[in-house]
Amino acid sequence: MLRMSFLDHLSELRSRILRAIFGLVAAFCLCLLFAEQLWNIVAEPAIAALRQLQYQPQLVQITPMETFTVVWLKLPLLAAVFLGSPWVLYQVWAFIAPGLYKRERRWAAPFVISSAGLFILGGVFAYFIAFRFALTFLLGLGRGINVAPMVSVNEYFDLFVNVTLGIGLVFELPVLIFFLTLLRIASPAFLLRHSRYAILAIAIIAAVVTPTPDAFNMMLFAVPMWLLFYVGIFAAYLLVLHREKRRFPWRKVLPWAGLALLVLAAVTYFLATKYYGYHAVPRWPFLTR
Repeated sequence: MLRMSFLDHLSELRSRILRAIFGLVAAFCLCLLFAEQLWNIVAEPAIAALRQLQYQPQLVQITPMETFTVVWLKLPLLAAVFLGSPWVLYQVWAFIAPGLYKRERRWAAPFVISSAGLFILGGVFAYFIAFRFALTFLLGLGRGINVAPMVSVNEYFDLFVNVTLGIGLVFELPVLIFFLTLLRIASPAFLLRHSRYAILAIAIIAAVVTPTPDAFNMMLFAVPMWLLFYVGIFAAYLLVLHREKRRFPWRKVLPWAGLALLVLAAVTYFLATKYYGYHAVPRWPFLTR
C-alpha cells in the first residue's frame, strides 16, 4: 500500500475535485449546444401525459426568467452530471486507489463502468417508467373535481430532477454493497442475515420519495431497489468466491434465474392489469389505463 501524509491526501483530494469540476464544465458546455433538443426530450413525458388525459399539451412560463433558467442553465447542468459521471467516478476511484492493495486497484475499470452505467440506467428507468406513471397519476387527480392542470416549466423540471437524480443514486446500491465488501466492512452473509431490515428500510424510502400515494407507483420505486440490493449481495458473494479462489456454478443457476425472472414479469403484469386497471398498448410506455 502507498503511504501518504495528511497534506498529501488533501493535495490529492483538491486535484481530483478540480479535475472532476473541469470535466463537468466541459460536459456542460457540450450540453448547452443541444439545450433546446434536450428540453424537448425532458418535456415529452408531460406533453404525453397531458395529451393522454385530454388536456392542452403544453407547459407554461410564469416568470420572465423561468424558461431561460431551466432550459439554458439547469437542464444542461443535469445532462452534464449524467454525461460526465464516468469521469467524476474515475476521479473518485483515483483518490481512494492509493489506500488499496495492488490487486484491488485492478477493479478500477469495473468500478467506473458499473457505477456510471447504473447511474445512467437509473436515470433512464426514471425517465421512461417511474416518472411517466407518477406524472400521469398526479396530473389526473383533478379530472373528477373540475381541476385542470397548469404545469409551470420550473415546477415540472424540479420534479423531474428529484425523480431522475434520486433513482440514479438509488441504482448505485449494488456498487456500494460491493465496495463495502471489497473494504471488508460488510459481508454477503451479514447482509443476508439482516436483509429483512433492508427490505423494510427500502419500502419506507420508496414511500417517502414516491411523488404519488398509490401502491402501484410506490412499487415502481421499491421493487427495483429490492432487486438491486440482492444484486449487490450477489456481486459481493462473487468477490468472496474470487478471494477464496472458487468458482460460481453459472450453468446450474442461469436457467433457474431466467425462469424466476419470467415468473416475476408475469406476476407484475397480472397485478398491473387486473388490480390497477392497466392494459398493454403497442406504443410507449406499453402500459396505460
